[in-house]
Amino acid sequence: MKAEMTQQDRSLVREHPLELIPFFRRWQPSLVRDWLYTVIWSTLLGVVLTAFVRLLTNDDATLYERLWSMLLMSNLVGAIFHGVALMANRLLDGWPRRAPRVPRVLFNMALMAFSVLLGVLIGNMIWNGSNPLHLLGNRAVVLQCLVIGAFVALLMYMVRSAAERRSARAMEAVRQQEFVAASARMLAEARLRALQAQIEPHFLYNTLANVVSLIGPRPAQAQHMLERFIDYLRASLAASRSDEATLASEAALIAAYLDVLVVRMGDRLRYRIDVPDELRQFRIAPMLLQPVVENAIAHGLEPKVEGGEIVVSARVEGEQVSIRISDTGAGLNESAPRKPGGGVGLSNLRERLGSLYGGAAKVELLENQPCGMTVRLLLPLNVSPTSIPSVP
Repeated sequence: MKAEMTQQDRSLVREHPLELIPFFRRWQPSLVRDWLYTVIWSTLLGVVLTAFVRLLTNDDATLYERLWSMLLMSNLVGAIFHGVALMANRLLDGWPRRAPRVPRVLFNMALMAFSVLLGVLIGNMIWNGSNPLHLLGNRAVVLQCLVIGAFVALLMYMVRSAAERRSARAMEAVRQQEFVAASARMLAEARLRALQAQIEPHFLYNTLANVVSLIGPRPAQAQHMLERFIDYLRASLAASRSDEATLASEAALIAAYLDVLVVRMGDRLRYRIDVPDELRQFRIAPMLLQPVVENAIAHGLEPKVEGGEIVVSARVEGEQVSIRISDTGAGLNESAPRKPGGGVGLSNLRERLGSLYGGAAKVELLENQPCGMTVRLLLPLNVSPTSIPSVP
């Protein structure tokens, strides 16, 4: 993390002054872009300096002559400063960008003063045909160039400082968002663990009571129920200790869970799990589907005398994976109705998906015909739940 922040802090120095304007932050830094920005920046400075000269001095030149001569010199100064700064950074192994604030400011002021002096000399030679050596002998011209160089360097320092503060605020906002997202993820996981802690003891006691009642009259069935219950506990324990799971492991967990319930409910419970081979290694959050299946049993099949069927299926739909948990149990209008929004269980599921995938995943509650409900999860196909940065 420290190395990452150091890299970010260094990148602040590389920001072009024009990036203080939001419009110019649309394009990523590159050699061509930075040179183009230098031309734009130098041209703007040339226009501003022309206005100052016209307003504050008795200039004998026409506006056209003064503007074009100033644009020539300001672009020469900008090109010299940009080029020398790049060379100095390479020759000094990046010291001008890594240096503390005061040495960096002094270095930039000296470099700008040199660039202004050289740019004015070359500009006068091109525009007026003046002898550079003659201008160098004029102390007033040299002093004026140095003052202008220091002024422009100070202006650039102020602009860069504003850019650094903006970037620092942006990084702090990102850190705050990451902290909030991580907190939301941990809260969603904690709620899931708490829900599991409430459900599993009830399921455990009921299963063991059923095993005891079957040992005498139907020992083979009791053995089968106990074996599948052990499979369920093993898979559940592995899932609780992992950050990710696959559809194959979740399908095995659900199958073991439903096999236990089949012994207890008999013909009232039928199930089918349909996960194609190409999706068996698709990575999802652990225990993501288990609460949905439990909800379908508790609120869909158990309230119906004749029971029903649960189907767990997965399909690729465009850039998403669609996972459906469908039942033929009690629907929204039956004697033991489920809430249209899905109740607390689906509310927790939505919060958990939001913390894991941001807005890239969603949950839908659909009513089946002629009876029952379907919970449809839409997950991004090429994104694992631990790699996407959540945005609250």
